[in-house]
Amino acid sequence: MSRMIMVVALLLTVPEPTWACPVCFGDPNSPMAIGASWGIALLLGVTAGVLAAFAGFFFYLIKRSRMALGERIDLTSSSQTSGSM
Repeated sequence: MSRMIMVVALLLTVPEPTWACPVCFGDPNSPMAIGASWGIALLLGVTAGVLAAFAGFFFYLIKRSRMALGERIDLTSSSQTSGSM
């Protein structure tokens, strides 16, 4: 039984030739390669949109919390540099 396990383990470690898909190995102007490129661009766009919405929500929360505390919202200058001169 141990010899059988050893033979199977050796057979699994022997490298075998692999065949690349048409996107990786074939014509870069093929419809499949172009579709894969558009798919990647779409996924990156969706990810960037979700991250931008997430950041915008936090900016909205910061603005609302400052308004609730009664602070003046001034996004053009920093509070650190206003009293230094």
